[in-house]
Amino acid sequence: MKDISSIFADQRAFFLHGNTMTYSFRKEQLQKLRDMLKNNENAVYQALKRDLNKSKQETLTTELGILYAEIDFALKHLQSWMEPAKVDAPITHKGTKNFILKEPYGVTLIISPWNYPLQLALAPAIGAIAAGNCVMIKPSEYAEATSHLIAEMVEQTFDPAYFTVVEGEKEETERLMEEPFDYIFFTGSTAVGKIIMQAASRHLTPVTLELGGKSPALVDSDANINLAAKRIVWGKFTNAGQTCVAPDYVYVHEKVKFKFLKAMKKHIQSFYGKEPLKNRDYVRIINEKHFSRLEEFLDNGTVLHGGTSDQSTLMIEPTILDKVTWESPVMQEEIFGPILPVLVFSDIEDAAAIVKTKEKPLALYYFGENNKMQEQIMQFLSFGGGSINDTLYHLANPHLPFGGVGASGMGAYHGKYSFDTFSHHKSIMKQSTKFDLPFRYPGGRISSSVVKKLMK
Repeated sequence: MKDISSIFADQRAFFLHGNTMTYSFRKEQLQKLRDMLKNNENAVYQALKRDLNKSKQETLTTELGILYAEIDFALKHLQSWMEPAKVDAPITHKGTKNFILKEPYGVTLIISPWNYPLQLALAPAIGAIAAGNCVMIKPSEYAEATSHLIAEMVEQTFDPAYFTVVEGEKEETERLMEEPFDYIFFTGSTAVGKIIMQAASRHLTPVTLELGGKSPALVDSDANINLAAKRIVWGKFTNAGQTCVAPDYVYVHEKVKFKFLKAMKKHIQSFYGKEPLKNRDYVRIINEKHFSRLEEFLDNGTVLHGGTSDQSTLMIEPTILDKVTWESPVMQEEIFGPILPVLVFSDIEDAAAIVKTKEKPLALYYFGENNKMQEQIMQFLSFGGGSINDTLYHLANPHLPFGGVGASGMGAYHGKYSFDTFSHHKSIMKQSTKFDLPFRYPGGRISSSVVKKLMK
């Protein structure tokens, strides 16, 4: 086990020496990170195949491709992000220059999950590096092969006093939380997020929490049913449903339910074949604990499609559940697996009112053609982010912040928002010495009416 206190002390010294402050340094580190991934692509494919049975195509699109895009976006815009931002001032501040400096926090900790073990470890690190911080990553021990590979790649590429990886289990995470990090970025469950936030409070360490929740897909009566079914099937069963923004359940209008279910079955077969458990590229459940938890949900309601599982391979078929109620066990927690409950509504406004009573989800997806209703749903319901007539795809736009609200998290990242998350925005006012406005001093001769006008 690494001596965490020594690692932290080395990173603190590295940061305080000012090594990370220049544009040229940060640019070089981002380029090194990109080269590191490029040089180890085959090893990445192999590690993710071992951990989750991910295909090359899925690894490229959901892990490596996103990281390449984030790095390239940061390299393109880094110089402008780092520049002081000039701001206006009221007339009372005549003669001043006002600006905001983007200052790195210092030594940052990234605690990443197992479901996208490469992407969710390194995507936040891109923002931390761009902002000029030192970085320590604690990958999930559940994705063991990928965790080892990240540690090996980083060790071979970076000075550990600047960027390092600490592997281990719960005990290592608890030990890390004893150090006074300057910023903590956590991706994982709401339950563990509360523990991280509580531990961070001992040092008043700011946190970003990327959590989850039961993200709904609402399918209205005027939706393009075939496309809605296709995009929901893709969003739900990518990574075998082990995605924090996967549609957790479908809430469909009663008039189109039958047509929608028929279309979903068609697209499941199109994507995964008639026997998904024999599909060499179908993703498995991460471990036996999660497999057993998910298997219990298969008894909820009525299985309309799928429902078969194989404990020896830790695989569960893409499954659609009908006749599920809000009180069913499958509706009491985030599913995080390839099981999709379907509920029915007769009026979209009533459906939205029910969704509004639930915890705020990380994502929400609305399928319908009426522009007014689209706007109404987006404004009426609170959620981290989402899409109209699509699922998941909003994550791939670096111009959109990604993050939760309420129980689904706090803070956001991707693109410039990653840089901003890992930067302290420091307000600066430079005052003139060529003249001195007298109204602010006691005993001044300016009338109160003039002062009131100036202060408006």
